[in-house]
Amino acid sequence: MTSDKTEYQKVGYTPGTHVRYWVIFFAMTLAIITYIDRVCMSQAAPEIQKEFGLTDFQKGLLFSVFSLAYGLFEIPTGWMGDRFGVRKVLMRIVLWWSLFTMLTGWARNYIVLLVTRFMFGVGEAGAFPNMTKMFAVWLPRREQTMAQGWMWLAARWGGAFTPLLVAFFIENFSWRVSFIFFGLLGIVWAIAFHFWYKDNPADHKKISMKELSILPRPEENVAHDAVPWERILARKDVWLLWFQFFCLNYGACFYITWLPTYLLDRGTTVTKGAFLSGFPLFFGGIGSLVCGYLLAWLVRRMGLAGKARKTMAVTGFAGASCFLAVSAFIGDPLWAMVAMGCSSFCNDLVMPPSWTACSDMGGRFCGTLSGSMNMVGQLANVAMPALTGLFLGSMGLPWPAIICISACIYFLGGICWLFIESDRAI
Repeated sequence: MTSDKTEYQKVGYTPGTHVRYWVIFFAMTLAIITYIDRVCMSQAAPEIQKEFGLTDFQKGLLFSVFSLAYGLFEIPTGWMGDRFGVRKVLMRIVLWWSLFTMLTGWARNYIVLLVTRFMFGVGEAGAFPNMTKMFAVWLPRREQTMAQGWMWLAARWGGAFTPLLVAFFIENFSWRVSFIFFGLLGIVWAIAFHFWYKDNPADHKKISMKELSILPRPEENVAHDAVPWERILARKDVWLLWFQFFCLNYGACFYITWLPTYLLDRGTTVTKGAFLSGFPLFFGGIGSLVCGYLLAWLVRRMGLAGKARKTMAVTGFAGASCFLAVSAFIGDPLWAMVAMGCSSFCNDLVMPPSWTACSDMGGRFCGTLSGSMNMVGQLANVAMPALTGLFLGSMGLPWPAIICISACIYFLGGICWLFIESDRAI
């Protein structure tokens, strides 16, 4: 932290500004767009499957190939944010994925569609690690958990309302039009972000010296030296941090991939299914926001951020596992979605602890560490959709068995947190 005003001396400062909160606004709006573009595919998947004559396994690959590319490029793009600054990297990310979101709507065969989804994943990789880096640069430590809560609320609610938007486009236009429209949203965001954001808060004309005094020094967040991979890989709790995020993503992946198909298999209409499929993400958003404030309270109460994160994460995983298992045996689709919503609420109690752990453990390399965590998480997003297609098709497993597998994986994630020391920097 700094109170050295000469370091930030600029003309035109006004006292007591709150310019830093605009980074939360940009993160929230971008999080909404990321989940709109992801959930759009899950909602349109039945129509795409019908048009191209795809098997369940081929449809699952459309989800998996995105996650594969997304995971492979998480570490490089997270490192780029540490090394070159968030502004350039996020601009590249958003413009790239917006282009390939639009190109999805123009695909005319399965191979082109598969390649387009892979390139979409390449483009979107690094979005959340770089937003975590942005919070580390622009917000004092005490406000970063709250910011993560608001960002994930926006992400989940963006995904929750997307099915209704896509259903509207499908019924009135086509699934292709929805991808073109949603791709344009990212381009608008990128233009606004380009003109507002600065990698160094001191370069922003409207920020005050008083506000700058509570922010981290610029040199604390710039990583000019090599990534200390030996120290990272030597930490057992880093491996556990990665694996718990795999468990978290495996359970949550169902909501943005196979859930619309699951509801149709249970006899719902497209419109009713679009409404019900928003329940888990809507509840999850509330969980993220609750955690953002509750975790800050627990830190003050317990005195140690690591202990508070552990308590919140273990509770979240346990609740997610129990509610998801219960949902598998509820006959009424409405109440099954309520139970899944409660599971998703608990799922998102783990999100802010996971990302703020990366900030504290990674320091100026938080973009790289959070990118590596998200990369391992994406392995779950590769495996889960393809495995679900395999379970349904070749193995003939019923939906309750498939859902209970996810519930067991949630339970393993909670065990990981018992051994994570997230207060100890690398």
